[in-house]
Amino acid sequence: MDLRELYQEVILDHGKNPRNHRFPEPHNREGRGYNPLCGDKVTLRLQLDGDTITDVGFVGQGCAISQASCSTMTQAIKGKTLPEVEELFSKFHTMLTSDEGSDDLEALGKLAVFAGVREFPMRVKCATLGWHTLNQALGDAGGEATTE
Repeated sequence: MDLRELYQEVILDHGKNPRNHRFPEPHNREGRGYNPLCGDKVTLRLQLDGDTITDVGFVGQGCAISQASCSTMTQAIKGKTLPEVEELFSKFHTMLTSDEGSDDLEALGKLAVFAGVREFPMRVKCATLGWHTLNQALGDAGGEATTE
């Protein structure tokens, strides 16, 4: 199976059956995100214990790419430390926005299937909405993260 087929399979699967599509209790961080371009909205809640994300979930509405990206992101970050999450976001963002992409797709695991989004610049914001919302929640900044 090539990366394009895997991309379609993962987007469809996670878009229709998102993982961690719930609010964890207890939680001590919350972020809200909005993509004004296409109307995607997400609320992300997580439990941070020291510098480790012990639980995370989201509720939102939007396109299959934003929902699938949030779903795979929550799976990827649960149990990770903040430095690990920062590194993962950096690699993910580079993969989507750089002409070189990411040199280390294996390190991204299932998140690597989103590499194909780079071919559709308008969809990059859909794929990164959850990550921007996560950054906002971790910064405990309040307000709403936006892709603009």
